[in-house]
Amino acid sequence: MPVNKSRPAKGLPTAKQILEFIEQSGQPAGKREIARAFSLSGHEKIMLKALLKDMADEGLIDSAPGRAFHKTGGVPRVTVLRVVSVEDGQVLAIPEQWHAETPPPRLRVIEKGRKSSLALNDRILARTEEAGRGLVAHPMKLLAKSAELLLGVIKQEGSRHYLSPVDKRERREIMISDLNNAQPGDLVLAEPSGRPPRVTARVDAILGDPFAPRSFSLIAIHKHGLRDTFGEDVIAEAEQVAKLDLGQREDLTHLPIVAIDPADARDHDDAIWASPRDDGGWDAIVAIADVSFYVREGSALDKEAKARGNSVYFPDRVVPMLPEELSADICSLKAGKDRAALACHMVVGKDGALLSWRFTRAKIRVVANIAYEDAQGAIDGTAGLVDAEIVEGALKPLWACWAALFAAREKRQPLDLDLPERRVMLDEKGRILSVAPRERLDAHRLVEDYMIAANVAAAKALEAKKAPVMYRIHEGPGREKLVALKDYLATFEIEFALGQVVRPQTFNHILERVGDHDARPEIMEQVLRTQMQARYGPQNLGHFGLALGSYAHFTSPIRRYADLVVHRSLVRSYRLGEGAMSDGAAAGMETLGEHISMLERRAMEAERETIDRYVAAFLSDRVGQLLACRISGVQPFGFFATVEGLGGDGLVPAAILGNEYFRYDEAAKALVGDDTGETFRQGQKLELKLVEANPVSGALRFELPQGKFGGGGTGPRKDRTAPRGPRRGRPANIRHQGGRKGGR
Repeated sequence: MPVNKSRPAKGLPTAKQILEFIEQSGQPAGKREIARAFSLSGHEKIMLKALLKDMADEGLIDSAPGRAFHKTGGVPRVTVLRVVSVEDGQVLAIPEQWHAETPPPRLRVIEKGRKSSLALNDRILARTEEAGRGLVAHPMKLLAKSAELLLGVIKQEGSRHYLSPVDKRERREIMISDLNNAQPGDLVLAEPSGRPPRVTARVDAILGDPFAPRSFSLIAIHKHGLRDTFGEDVIAEAEQVAKLDLGQREDLTHLPIVAIDPADARDHDDAIWASPRDDGGWDAIVAIADVSFYVREGSALDKEAKARGNSVYFPDRVVPMLPEELSADICSLKAGKDRAALACHMVVGKDGALLSWRFTRAKIRVVANIAYEDAQGAIDGTAGLVDAEIVEGALKPLWACWAALFAAREKRQPLDLDLPERRVMLDEKGRILSVAPRERLDAHRLVEDYMIAANVAAAKALEAKKAPVMYRIHEGPGREKLVALKDYLATFEIEFALGQVVRPQTFNHILERVGDHDARPEIMEQVLRTQMQARYGPQNLGHFGLALGSYAHFTSPIRRYADLVVHRSLVRSYRLGEGAMSDGAAAGMETLGEHISMLERRAMEAERETIDRYVAAFLSDRVGQLLACRISGVQPFGFFATVEGLGGDGLVPAAILGNEYFRYDEAAKALVGDDTGETFRQGQKLELKLVEANPVSGALRFELPQGKFGGGGTGPRKDRTAPRGPRRGRPANIRHQGGRKGGR
């Protein structure tokens, strides 16, 4: 019914009076506060509730956090704000929830009597008011950041509601003190309060149905606090810089340069070309999107890219480092389009050695965007996948030059661990079609080796210029991990000397001795766990896994801020024009390296957890069935197993393993039965019964098949000796099948 603007009943305020009270109130104005202000009681409170609903239906008022109201299109007098800018001591914030069609207003945040301690993305409860030229905010309380909010699903038990966390490591449920209109089954963000054991939570935001298609990546976005929307200023700047004229550049548009990417690639930031030299070597070019030309230091685009650190890739979406105007358009190397590139010109010797290099700003025109599978098929002789002229003029020279690069890598002997990457295929509605390991082709290895060569050239070029370098650092394993590996290998009667100089080939030789033994996956997993985690920094500590002394990331500036930093340093060192690194940025490399390394780890965890959720959803129809599994980790309380070919870890508690005590053998990474000697060890293959698959948390739970104490097909294993069989295949680095280029 339409709202009566006159006084509708004795004692009940008019809509106009309510609006005036809401605007003038110095505290959140909910139904209780309005009733108290107008001295309402009994039946009048019921009528007030109906009046407020009518006002909301007519668009006169809107809800603020905490069930308070405010005038539609306005900012509540007390509300939650998010800091969007901290510049020269001036802090700007926007309402965290904004439902009007107009852009959210920016409020100046005024902190009395002290220097601002607020940082980008901080959440504050603030009192707002009109002041001169606009709105200002006075902070009342610093709230938990989005990444610190609890993410879970609302459950109801009787008259009480609980938050069931989505994190499979968190098993406790928390009572909800304020549903904030959420319903049982909703996926929500909630703010905790109190101290253990009396912790409760208030619903902060309702995210929707956790089982709906495309919700699994949304869970990761909110859980890890990923920035998945761009501000209007960032988008406006992207649209503006996308119109820049390419200017004076080396013209490479006559070369048959190609971009080889996954069939489902969302951006194309690298392209390659090679041609034979008279001396038996090769001229090669790796051309990379010239992002530094468009994204300048200190710009809104740059600040946002630095805050994100990298793009995050999910099966159903990408959270990009740069807006689509750049990442999917003007900086994406599309066939037939003139594009700005930073070109790495290399001379490759006939033995694959990198003899010389130079860097130029260039204009390129890619002749074809080719999927890995099509490039491989064309080289293998399948006609029709790629134009014959491109096969002869572009692909065959690339493959010939790669043969030399591959030979050089074989001689260098980088770490040879073959780790499959899972690929989730979805239909157009976001439903799961399949989950399977990505196929590994020579086309993947070819592009990877060209990218590695360009990354080495970038690092060495900057070193020669005595310029700042953001190195990709991968240090050798520490003594503590080597001691643990020695004890572990001893359980297989494999000797490992601690006094030797440890190189990547040291671990390759271990795997050669193992050969095709059943224990190979187990030993490979343990060798991987011995390695250090790669990171970014300005000190050259080498890249152990690749067996390289100087290595930087140069090839993916669309999706990695580290690469953009390297580009800016090259522009500065080679005096290539605008977009160069400043002195201030050069001085802050240490802190920046730590920052982007942290963001990279966050992105990897978000991607991995999302895949686990898709795997759990894919397996939810197979609860109760026996699945081929492999033990992925062993602890005193039980072992974790992963489904062969799919991934996703599930726990088998030690308490259900049998009618005997299982002792944890730390050196062997195994649980051993005291009476029977029955052994459950890391890497062991066995059949397990799937008893639970939770798509929201990504958790799986297994049990031993009924009547099979030993756990399926392999049975007890007491012979721990791995035979010294011959090694198969060829070294191909620490590789993730079908993984992204230059990601080492």
